[in-house]
Amino acid sequence: MVNVPRKMHVKKGDTVEIISGKDKSKRGKVLAAFPKEGKVIVEGINLLTKHQKPRGAGQQGGIIKVEGSIYSSKVMLVCKKCNKPTRVGRQVLEDGTKVRVCKVCNEVIND
Repeated sequence: MVNVPRKMHVKKGDTVEIISGKDKSKRGKVLAAFPKEGKVIVEGINLLTKHQKPRGAGQQGGIIKVEGSIYSSKVMLVCKKCNKPTRVGRQVLEDGTKVRVCKVCNEVIND
């Protein structure tokens, strides 16, 4: 089976709400999106404990918290106008540009 990049409903910089799992109903900003794996990294969500060695003479090692990736199907985009988690629709404008649209209030989501 070949991993084909697919279009995702969220992208870097979007505000999303988690809809399932241990962080359900939390909101955060998408830091990175991985379309090939279908995963995203959300700020402050799915924190993992990492034991890090010091890499340089002046650097300190220790236990740090880092965000882990989660499946993009577990997040919903939050519309900036209605401030609600929403499904994402797509429309083609008169000038031929494709835009994402909020399914709750029919507002164009700025890309």
